[in-house]
Formats: sequence, C-alpha cells, structure tokens
Amino acid sequence: MRGPELVVGDGAMGLWRELAEVFPAVRSERCWVHMTRDVNKCLPRSARPGAMKAMQEIRNAEGRTRAEKAVEAFTKTCDAKFPEAAAQITEDWEELLAFYDFPAEPWIHLRTINPVESTFSTVKLRTGVTRCAGSPAAVLAMVFKRVESAQVRWRVIRGADLVCLVSLVRAGVRLESSAQVERSEVAP
Repeated sequence: MRGPELVVGDGAMGLWRELAEVFPAVRSERCWVHMTRDVNKCLPRSARPGAMKAMQEIRNAEGRTRAEKAVEAFTKTCDAKFPEAAAQITEDWEELLAFYDFPAEPWIHLRTINPVESTFSTVKLRTGVTRCAGSPAAVLAMVFKRVESAQVRWRVIRGADLVCLVSLVRAGVRLESSAQVERSEVAP
C-alpha cells in the first residue's frame, strides 16, 4: 500500500517529523487558517486588513503561477516594514501552494484543517465539562452523540461525485496549467 500523497496540517506535536519517518515521500501542505494567524501575530492591527486581502489573493488564485506572483507582491510590500510577516509566507510558500498540484475540485478542502478541528471541538468542549465521563462505553456514546449532532453544520465536500479522485491522486495524477498529467516517478 502506498502512503498518502499530501498531508495538510499545522505541524503540531511533531507531525512533519513523524510523517517523514513513516512516509518519506509524502508532501506537506500548511494550513492557511493557521498561517494567517501566524502572519497576523507579526503585524500591527492597522496593517492586518491589507495583509489579509493579500493572503486571500494568494490562497484563492486561479493557479500556481498567479499564486506565486501574489506571493512576490506580498513579500515586496511587507518585507520593508514587517520582515517577520513576509518571512512567514516566504519560508513556507512551497508548502502553502502544494494543493495547486492536485485537481481543482478539492482545493477548498486541502487549504485548511479547520473542518477536522471543528468536528472535534464540540467533543473537546464536552469532555472538558464532564471531567469524569465514566466507563469507556459511556465516553464512546457521548462522543458519538456529539459528532452526530455536529454533522448537521458540516460543509458538503466539493467534488464528492469524483469518487475516483482518490485513486487518481494515488496513481500520481497532478495538475499542471489546469491539465491533469501523469507523474514520471512512481513510488512503490
């Protein structure tokens, strides 16, 4: 069985180090929500709206080439006054734009891990309140009911009709200039 092609995360708890050990060929994708928070920490409040707009241009670009141009524009405007904010983007720009190498339908889902975090935040809030939940069966029942009630608010996955997408990505399909191409190297 082949490992995953792309893993989206924020690097918490040694995620990238452990993934490199288990799946050396996996590519990493930085979460845009966490990156935006990191950049905003480096900026004064007055500069945040402009930076947010510039980061949205990078994240929502039509393709990799436009996104790379937007990264250059962001670093040009921020580098003089706020080098820490510019460094946040330029250090990880390859990981931030990794989703552009895959078909366009799931891009919105590959940009962030917040849907995963949101799913478990309701469970986390509830387990913090109960302190001692009782037996393992009671904990499992509580987690199941919390997730079941939270699923009403979940976003529908775009491109769900492309069930073969997972097999295509595992087979090595990549997106270059809005066209699917086969990778030359194939992992075992």
